[in-house]
Amino acid sequence: MSRRNLLAAALIAPLALLVALSFLAPLGATLWRAVEDGAVSTTLPRTAAMLRAWDGEGMPPEEVRAELLRELRAAQENQSIGPVLARLNFEETGLRTMLLQAARAAPRLAEPLSRSLPELDPRWGDPALWRLLKRSATGWTPLYLLRSLDLRIGAEGVERAPPGEAVFVRLFARSFEISLVVTLLCALVAYPVAYGLATMPPAWATAGIVLVLVPFWTSILVRTAAWFIILQREGPVNAALLALGLVDQPLTMIFTRFAVYVAMVHVLLPFAILPLYGVMKRIPPEYMRAAASLGAPPWRRFLRVYLPLTMPGVAAGSVMVFMLAVGFYITPALVGGSGDQMVSYFIAFFTNTTINWGMAAALATLLMAMTGAFVALARAFVPGLGAGVARS
Repeated sequence: MSRRNLLAAALIAPLALLVALSFLAPLGATLWRAVEDGAVSTTLPRTAAMLRAWDGEGMPPEEVRAELLRELRAAQENQSIGPVLARLNFEETGLRTMLLQAARAAPRLAEPLSRSLPELDPRWGDPALWRLLKRSATGWTPLYLLRSLDLRIGAEGVERAPPGEAVFVRLFARSFEISLVVTLLCALVAYPVAYGLATMPPAWATAGIVLVLVPFWTSILVRTAAWFIILQREGPVNAALLALGLVDQPLTMIFTRFAVYVAMVHVLLPFAILPLYGVMKRIPPEYMRAAASLGAPPWRRFLRVYLPLTMPGVAAGSVMVFMLAVGFYITPALVGGSGDQMVSYFIAFFTNTTINWGMAAALATLLMAMTGAFVALARAFVPGLGAGVARS
């Protein structure tokens, strides 16, 4: 390797290390968490090894039951049984109680356990329970990814979750719907604003850019809280509508989809304006004059000349707005209702409330994969999008 190449590699190495530590490593950890399943194999290692050796046909040998009870009892005594209970109860509600009951009753259960365990709880005599335990002892599981798609592992393989538990497909659809509407609104508002900034005298344009950048200097939480105050029933918007006689009673705007759209557009609008402004500023005015000299009316000059030239800016701004919107958490959580929450809300719920890292990682992984696929499809089928993303 030449001296110049070594110098270039040395200059790039800190940036590559930063990217690896701040992006690739957390991304890899998230992907692993989505399929990792070490609760049973870590807390009940001997039982897990015996279950892995079992062929899964019929009922397991008697020594598997004895080892399971012994390790459950030991885990309860040293207070390490929690992860196993949480993991198995997530897959089948009620297993927490059943396992704790078996751990407490282990010293007084008579042999053979194949008879005394089902007397304690009939589910111990069901082969499906032991196959579930065998699946959970492998060290990895598709459970969380399947649950995130409203699927589950049943007796006949993968099957749809019951209607009462099927919430995540609708959740992803809602998240993408809100993100698309916000992206469209930002593009519609940003286009005339960016055009005005691009055609203003330099002094006025500078002042306008400062006003566009002001939201960047304010916390998202503060801006969202401000909209919470503005849109509430006693807020200034309702007060103005009542004073003008446009409504007879205050409108319910907070905790609605409307409030989510307004607050998210306000937060994300600069990300749509700035790329458009940069593209519009570089368009030579001679192009429009040339089209006019050829007899094109204003609407045709815009559609045939100006709009195609600005599409890279529209594309770059739209991609940035969409990718930021699809992961929003604070704004929908504060100003939206229960039917307006997005995937990030449930990622936070599984992370902070139920401490289910596998489910949180699975939702995050699917959200990332779906967002990447959506952007890739948009680049393939939307004119000018590929160039806009490349320039951004």
